[in-house]
Order: sequence, then C-alpha cells, then structure tokens
Amino acid sequence: MTNAPTRVLIAEDEALIRLDLKEMLEEEGYVVVAEVGDGQAAVDQAEQLRPDLVVLDVQMPVLDGIAAAEQIAGARIAPVIVLTAFSQRELVERARDAGAMAYLVKPFNKNDLVPAIEVAVGRFQEMHALDAEVADLKERLEARKVIEQAKGRLMAERGITEAEAFRWIQRTAMNERTSMRALAEAVLATETPADDAASPAGS
Repeated sequence: MTNAPTRVLIAEDEALIRLDLKEMLEEEGYVVVAEVGDGQAAVDQAEQLRPDLVVLDVQMPVLDGIAAAEQIAGARIAPVIVLTAFSQRELVERARDAGAMAYLVKPFNKNDLVPAIEVAVGRFQEMHALDAEVADLKERLEARKVIEQAKGRLMAERGITEAEAFRWIQRTAMNERTSMRALAEAVLATETPADDAASPAGS
C-alpha cells in the first residue's frame, strides 16, 4: 500500500474473532485504531476517529451491525464491511441496502479479507466521485446503475478488475471533458467499447 496506512475500526462482540481479525489486518499493514464490542460503540467511535474503513459483525448487542452500518454509511464516514456467520441472501441484501460496501461470511481468512477491503474502499471512492459530480440523489442512483453496467462490460471484455474499470471510466471522462455517466452510456452503446482508446491497464 502506498501513502499512509489504512486506519480500521473493528466492531465484533466475540473477543477471539476480534483478535484474529486485528492480527490479520496488522499483518497486511493496516492500522487498527479501535476495537469495540457493540454497534452503538462502533458508531460513536467511527464519528470520533473517522477511520478509513469499518468492519462490523452483524449480530452485536445494543445496536446490530446492519443498523450501525446504516448510520456510518449514511453519514459517509467510511466504507463498511459486514461480517456474518450466515450466508443468507436476505441478510446480505439488508447489509447492502444499509450501505455496506462488501461482506464476509465467517469463518474467513486473509485471502478473503484483503479483496473485500479493496472492493469496499474502491466502491466508497466511486461513491464520493459521483457525489462530487452529481448533486441530485435520484440522478446519482441512476448514474451508479449505468456505471455499474459499463464496469461489468469492461471487466468482461478486457479481463480487468472492477477498480481498474472504474478508474478507466473516471480518467477517460476527465480526458474527454464529459461526465462519468455519459461516458458509461457511450461504452454501453458501442458494439465493442472504446476500441481506439488506450486500455485501462496501459495508461
């Protein structure tokens, strides 16, 4: 990782899992700024410390992880990863609706954790970029849908990651002095997206 290390807040009511999580994060160069055991403490600490990432367990006392995620994500404090012991579709959808950027099903290991962090941080940055570009909430939601579709197409056709696809959309939109939504619509409208443009990995 470049620049300052990513600062992480952990909220997990099981002490052993919390310890494992802290060790995994620190081994990968992340800095754990706080560890809490309930959802309300997670919200309070997130507001106070302004971490770069929050990892929340779903089932916690006082305030559950979904409700805590909703408050933290709603205030645009930091990207949220939700931990759950259940891979239930309904729970995952609730977490997503609450604003969680990624989720992990227990038991997980470092190979699961690091990609989830990258996805969460990347999506949070996308959200901020769209916030800056589009003020109206309804338009922002529409823009996100179009950009998601364009990213999917770029990933499939170019064999690149989600983050690389977004960076390509963002950079090309800037170069062409257009909005990310307009560029995403152009990608979706072409037979083969932007053949004459530089490949995302190349520049």
